[in-house]
Amino acid sequence: MAELLYEGKAKQVYKTEKEDEYLIHYKDDATAGNGVKHDKFEGKGVLNNTISCIIFDMLEEAGIKTHMIKKLNERDILVKKVDIFPLEVIIRNITTGSFCRRLGAPEGIVLDEPIFEMSYNNDDHAVALKLATREELAYIKETTLKINELLKEFFLSMNLKLVDFKIEFGKTADGTILLADEISPDSCRLWDVNTNQKYDKDVFRQDIGDLIETYKAVLARMQNK
Repeated sequence: MAELLYEGKAKQVYKTEKEDEYLIHYKDDATAGNGVKHDKFEGKGVLNNTISCIIFDMLEEAGIKTHMIKKLNERDILVKKVDIFPLEVIIRNITTGSFCRRLGAPEGIVLDEPIFEMSYNNDDHAVALKLATREELAYIKETTLKINELLKEFFLSMNLKLVDFKIEFGKTADGTILLADEISPDSCRLWDVNTNQKYDKDVFRQDIGDLIETYKAVLARMQNK
C-alpha cells in the first residue's frame, strides 16, 4: 500500500515508487465554512478530477507549467513532487462571497480589472517570513494573471463567466515554480452568462442546488464546447 503523505478536505496525496512523483486521489467530500459544513457526494471526486485534468491540459497547451504528469484513472492523477508555497492565491473578476461581506460591496459588480490577492497579500510579509522571494512572488502574480485570461476565455466559450478562483503553486527540487493542486468547481466560481445561475460549490454552501448535477453540467459544457 502506498504511503499516505497528506489528507486534505477533498484529496489525499500518496508517495510513489519515484522520489519526484506523487499520486493525488480525489475524494467525494465537500466542506464549507472552514469545515463546519461537511457532506459526501458519490462521484464528486471523479467529476473534480476529470474537470481539473481537462483544465490543466488546456493550460499546459497554452504554455502554463503545471504539476500534472498524467491522469491515471477516474480518481487519481500522477503529479510532479513540489513543495507548496503556503500562500493562497486568489483572483476576483466579479464581486461575490467573502469579498462582498468584507467590503460591504454588492454582489455581481464586474471589476474593471481583476483583483489579485494572497493570504499574505503584503509582499514584505511573505518575504520576511521566507515564504517566497520577491522574484518568486512576481512570477506567481504574472502567471496567475495569465491563467485568469486563459480561464476566462475557456469558460466563456461554454457560456460561463469566471467570477473568481483560488489556486496554489509549488516548487520542484530544481526551483521550477509550477501550478499545483486543482482547478474545479470546488475552487472557482462560475455563473451562467445569461442567467447568472451558479455552477460551482456555492450550490452546496448556500443550499441552492444539487452539487453533483451542477458539476455534471459543467463537465458536459466542457465536453460539448
